[in-house]
Amino acid sequence: MSLDINCLDLSNGLEDVPVSVRRISATGTRPEFVYSPDNVQGPGCTLDPSEVSLPGCSCLSHLCVPESCSCLQTHGPAYDTTGTLLNLSGSDSGYCSPVFECNALCTCSDACSNRVVQKGLRLRLEVYCTKNMGWGVQTLEAIPKGTFVCEYAGEVISFEEARRRQLAQRSAENNYIIAVREHAGTGSISETFVDPAMVGNVGRFLNHSCRPNLFMQPVRVHSVVPRLALFAARNIDAQEELMFDYSGGYSNQPPAELLPTNSENGLQAKGIGGLQRKQCHCGADNCVQFLPLDLSILN
Repeated sequence: MSLDINCLDLSNGLEDVPVSVRRISATGTRPEFVYSPDNVQGPGCTLDPSEVSLPGCSCLSHLCVPESCSCLQTHGPAYDTTGTLLNLSGSDSGYCSPVFECNALCTCSDACSNRVVQKGLRLRLEVYCTKNMGWGVQTLEAIPKGTFVCEYAGEVISFEEARRRQLAQRSAENNYIIAVREHAGTGSISETFVDPAMVGNVGRFLNHSCRPNLFMQPVRVHSVVPRLALFAARNIDAQEELMFDYSGGYSNQPPAELLPTNSENGLQAKGIGGLQRKQCHCGADNCVQFLPLDLSILN
C-alpha cells in the first residue's frame, strides 16, 4: 500500500489501536510498503514466524505464577503484574536477558501477565515528518519506563538475502535491515535478520538516536523466531519522538562488528563495499555523527 497522508489509520485496521499519520512539511516522501503487524517469512528464511513451535504451560488458573507455571519456571518471569518489563538494565557484558511469553499452546488466559508483546500495539502513536530525519514516530500519550511500545516487524530473511539487499542499495535509499545476534552459552550464536522495507509495521518509521528512549528486546512467543520488541528505556512524555539505537546494542553499547565511528579511521567519506555512511542527526550530546553500519552482513 502507499502511505496516504490523509488516512486516519496507517495500519488500515490491522492494529487494535489506529496509527495516525500527520504531515508537517513538504519534504516527506510516501514510501510503498505493505503493512503487517507481525513478522512474515521472507526469502531464505526456513522457519515460518507464524508457526507455533514452542511448548506451552498447562496452568489451570487464568494467571500464571512461578510456583506452578512451566514457562515461568523454565525462563523466569519477564514482566510484573502490570506488564512492565522487569529487567531494564544491561549486564556487564552488554547483553539483555531472554524473554519467553506464554503462547497459543498455553492453557492460561489472555489476561496472564506473561502475555504482553503478543497483544500488539496498545499505545496511540503517530507517524509524522520530522525537521531533518524524514519520517519519524511520536507518542500521543505518556509512556512509563519498561512499557512495551511496538515491534520492529517485517520480512524475516536469511543472511545471504540480507547481504544481497544491502549491497544492492543505492546511496539515497534507506537501510531498514536489523541484524540481531543472540548468545546462548559458549560459542552458541543465533542470528535473525528483519527487513520492513517492503512489508512492515509502524516500527519501520522509527529513527535512530545515540541516546534513545527505546531499546530493543528479542521476545519469543509462539515461534523460535524472536519478535523484535521495543520497550521504553525511561519515562517518555506525550508528543516526544520515539527513537532507538540502530546498532542493536543493549544500553547503547554497539557490537564489535560495527564500523568504528571516530573521524580518524578515514572510512566515512568513501564508505565500505560501495555503501555510503549516512550522517546521524539525532542531536544527542553523545552523537557519533554517523548511523551504525553492520559490516558482518558485507563480509
